[in-house]
Amino acid sequence: MVRRLLVPVALAGMIALSGVALGRIYVDALLPLLVAGAAVLSVGTGAAARRLPSWSAAPISVVLLAGYAVGAMVLAADRAGLTDPLPSILRAALANGIPRMLTALIPVEPAPDTVIVPVVAAWLAGLAGAEIAVRAGRVLLGCVPAVALYAGALYVVGPNAAAQAGTSLAFAGLAGLALAVAAPRDPAPTGDPGPTGGPVGARGAGAAALAVRARALAGSAAALAAIAAVVALVAPWLGGQVSASPADPRRYVEPPQVDSLDESPLNRISGWALTPRQPLLQVSPLAPDAGQRVRLRLAVLPDYDGVTWRVGATYRNAGRVLPRPPQPSGVRVRAATQTITVDGLTGRLLPAAATPVEVSGARIAYDAATGTLMRPESLRAGLRYRVTSQRPAPDLNLLPTADAPAGAAVARYLAVGAQPPPRMRRLAAQLADGNAGAYDRAAAIEQFLAEHYRAVPDAPSGHAYPNLEYFLFGPRDQGGQRGTSEQFAASFAVLARLTGLPSRVVVGFDAPAGGGTVTGGDAIAWPEVLFDDLGWIAFDPMPTSDDPRPVEEDFRPQPSTPPPSSSPPPPPSRSASVPATPTAASGGPGPGPSTAVVATGASGTVVAMLGAAAAAVVLARRAQRRRRLFEGSPDERIAGAWHEFTDAMRLAGRPVPAHLAATEAAGFARLRAAAPAAADVPQREGPQPEGPPLDGLVAGVNATAFAPGAADPAAADRAGAQAVAFADSLRARRSWWRRAWWSVHPGPLRWHRRRTRTRS
Repeated sequence: MVRRLLVPVALAGMIALSGVALGRIYVDALLPLLVAGAAVLSVGTGAAARRLPSWSAAPISVVLLAGYAVGAMVLAADRAGLTDPLPSILRAALANGIPRMLTALIPVEPAPDTVIVPVVAAWLAGLAGAEIAVRAGRVLLGCVPAVALYAGALYVVGPNAAAQAGTSLAFAGLAGLALAVAAPRDPAPTGDPGPTGGPVGARGAGAAALAVRARALAGSAAALAAIAAVVALVAPWLGGQVSASPADPRRYVEPPQVDSLDESPLNRISGWALTPRQPLLQVSPLAPDAGQRVRLRLAVLPDYDGVTWRVGATYRNAGRVLPRPPQPSGVRVRAATQTITVDGLTGRLLPAAATPVEVSGARIAYDAATGTLMRPESLRAGLRYRVTSQRPAPDLNLLPTADAPAGAAVARYLAVGAQPPPRMRRLAAQLADGNAGAYDRAAAIEQFLAEHYRAVPDAPSGHAYPNLEYFLFGPRDQGGQRGTSEQFAASFAVLARLTGLPSRVVVGFDAPAGGGTVTGGDAIAWPEVLFDDLGWIAFDPMPTSDDPRPVEEDFRPQPSTPPPSSSPPPPPSRSASVPATPTAASGGPGPGPSTAVVATGASGTVVAMLGAAAAAVVLARRAQRRRRLFEGSPDERIAGAWHEFTDAMRLAGRPVPAHLAATEAAGFARLRAAAPAAADVPQREGPQPEGPPLDGLVAGVNATAFAPGAADPAAADRAGAQAVAFADSLRARRSWWRRAWWSVHPGPLRWHRRRTRTRS
């Protein structure tokens, strides 16, 4: 009886140890307890039903599994604080169990969708093991499901937890116990009748038993020898294939992704600035010592390629408890708790005070490197969540003597993209001149921006190098030297990186510490600089005066002559020139043609070459227009239509400034380029026509910029038709010789190609 009970007990223990191994990456002990319960109930059900018909065991076990799984998910939902209806929780857990478990942030919080897969797997392993080992009596084969479950748990844990040899030794011990108690005993000697009708003596029975044992020992020895030979041959090769750390299955699963709106929320600053009264959030009061206002972070943007600041995050699904952010030793932190209710905020990013360590009321994904929170589903009005944060409070008195880190560890925060504008490099060098300390350089940049630039809510959006260069150095009377916090923060971060300071941009909101409504006017971007032993320190480069000094008073870029693309060719020598042809002036007879004939032939050759070149340009331009407007995706065709429009403006002598948005560029074109210049044709009296409309082109460009992939072929056709019509209108209003030059101008073949190479 005892031997009959030991096999199920060993099987249940092996399956429970799988839960212990997997529970090392979970927050608490709930998962090991749930797996242990599934192991005991599934194996116990199989052992109890061993005398029933074999077909009845599986249905009974499956019914019990369904009830146990629902109970486990209810318990996990209560532990995770989920308030959704139970049917929706069950559907979400069953649909997303495997990807959620493999994309969850470690330590994983036990939730319905992170415990359902281990519980079901443990129950099925117990059912299969009990049927094979208990009912069929094949103990060795019955241990296979438990071994597979344990191996799967180790694979899921991967390199995210320290190795624990004790669990594996206990697992092997239980497997050995199950095999030992299941080993067959020697058969008892029986009294077989002999030839004379009497029983065979004990000596004959003993001899038979010895023979059986000898054969068993011989077979075991042969098996051990074979196993030893295989181990000796295979072990060195197998050991060479094993790396120092196990593979992480999470690298094969794509984590939650965001769209361009949330990947670069810095672009949203100008839109919020134009609607300053739009309510976005409702926040509860924070700690009394938080000051008048508290900044809520929406996203941290560490990556810049010269065009866009991006979050560049790897989001992992997380529970309520988040990993504690690393803080330099000696930096105090203050706990702050706020309850935030979403009103008009869209997207998927969740604002919170830095740095969140616990979130309840919403399913979230988290990037531990930047501290950015997101919701896998889009935000909705009325969403309410609670965040507990650890706000760092470094000693700012140490800033003047603090150094900035350097090297590969902070290379991400020093990248400036390809070819920063020379004037920005010179400005950075001027601000760094005489400021050897890291804080001195950061303070000089902050003071320069605050004293020379104006903050306006209607400044166009953009933080690529052309936008920042125009913001820093553009003429005041043409829109330069003014911008929103987008340009101030982005310019500070780029200039800081050019002086060797690791920096990043943060987008968020100025929230009232006493609680209340956060509106579009509270949206702000600010830069941060990393200092040794202090961490990330925020700076405020926003203007300190309503009448800033012109930048020309303190920064006069030195004229520079660009280096020649190649060294000038040496002057041609007489020996290298074209061989002289005999002429009448030489006085000697010669068979060559006369000077008039040579001149006539040379002129004809030049004319033919010019004509061929002009024809080649015309054909290349037509092929380029065809590729732009009719080949590729709708987004690519709309971009090609925009290139046709800007090329036409450039050919008309009215190039579109690079800092203008699409709507502003269309207005610029209609106001300044629709009417012909005085040098082209005589002006007509009365109002001049504005030219064909550009609303479809502008709508298509805005759609591709803010919602990539949303444009359809019809929108691309409309954008291309309007761009061609506008270009033809501009060309038709030029003089005849300008129209001819328009057709053979080679500029459109290289203008955008050069820009693409520069940005790549």
